[in-house]
Amino acid sequence: MRARLVPVVVPQSAVGAVLVLHGGAARPGRMAVSPAQLSVLRMIPVARHIGRAGRGQLAVFRLLNSFRGWDTSHSPVQDVRWALREIASRFGGRIPTCLVGHSLGGRAALLAADQPGVVSIIAMAPWVYPGEPAPVHGRRVLIMHGTNDRIASPQDSATLARALMPQATVSYVLIRGENHAMLGRRRLVRGIYTGFTAATLLGRQAGGPV
Repeated sequence: MRARLVPVVVPQSAVGAVLVLHGGAARPGRMAVSPAQLSVLRMIPVARHIGRAGRGQLAVFRLLNSFRGWDTSHSPVQDVRWALREIASRFGGRIPTCLVGHSLGGRAALLAADQPGVVSIIAMAPWVYPGEPAPVHGRRVLIMHGTNDRIASPQDSATLARALMPQATVSYVLIRGENHAMLGRRRLVRGIYTGFTAATLLGRQAGGPV
């Protein structure tokens, strides 16, 4: 199976791009990603909201990974690198890009932060290791996590955020009462991630906790 790049909003005069990354646990036998799996569907409205907030200036794409989960021979990071090359090819060169990922997609976003063109990263409820050496030097990073997440540890993501602060501009937002899906306080969560993408790619003033 190959990764797939799904255009959401692609204006001709885009000044920045957003690549939205889904999560999803590993399955035996390198199971292919289905467009109908919950971890993929969860990111469709995220991509659409960012597209609307971009007001015709941001190109937004969703990435469907080659396989579910993460293993020793292939990871979503490789798919992200491929997708960024595809986006650069479509625009005739590098374009300032924000990576937006949920769960394992958040981890992939952080670990692919050193790719050409990437200027900012949003990791939503990221499944991470506290000491993971994410290459975010010089980038702007937003990590969001719910206090009631029982799948990915908010303590681990907070520890990682603190470790990354010497090398990047890092914002950490803890959403009280939210679980892994982060669907309970949608308006608040949406305002944070759309505001961050507009601030880092379009130079707008970010509001709210960021």
